[in-house]
Amino acid sequence: MTGWTGYRRYAYWTATVLICAEGVVGGIWDIARIRYVRDLVTHLGYPTYFLVLLGVWKVLGALALLAPRFPLVKEWAYAGTFFVYTGAMASHLTTGYALSELWILAVLTMLTVVSWALRPDDRRLQGVRPVTSG
Repeated sequence: MTGWTGYRRYAYWTATVLICAEGVVGGIWDIARIRYVRDLVTHLGYPTYFLVLLGVWKVLGALALLAPRFPLVKEWAYAGTFFVYTGAMASHLTTGYALSELWILAVLTMLTVVSWALRPDDRRLQGVRPVTSG
């Protein structure tokens, strides 16, 4: 691996593995409703049953990002991951958390965008054309 292509591949896989690891581990924690996560979600004002839904979606999203093929499913997984992290930041901010406490969510959001932007052609949705006016 030399040049930009090598660095791009390395950056893509690093970002992807990190967000998928968080998705799987965080998803399992959510499904298991461990005390830390349950207390946090309750403080944010969400019902604890929401954890099971969120956990299943996180694990499925991580698996979709790692699996070969299925570019449309990957697009949905990237969108869902982005919504989870940005929604978590908004929830934290509206319940009194300081900006300084949100750094990990900001990093995970950034890693999601990096992974999406650097994904190889075989992991992109083909045949999508930009909308042009007129």
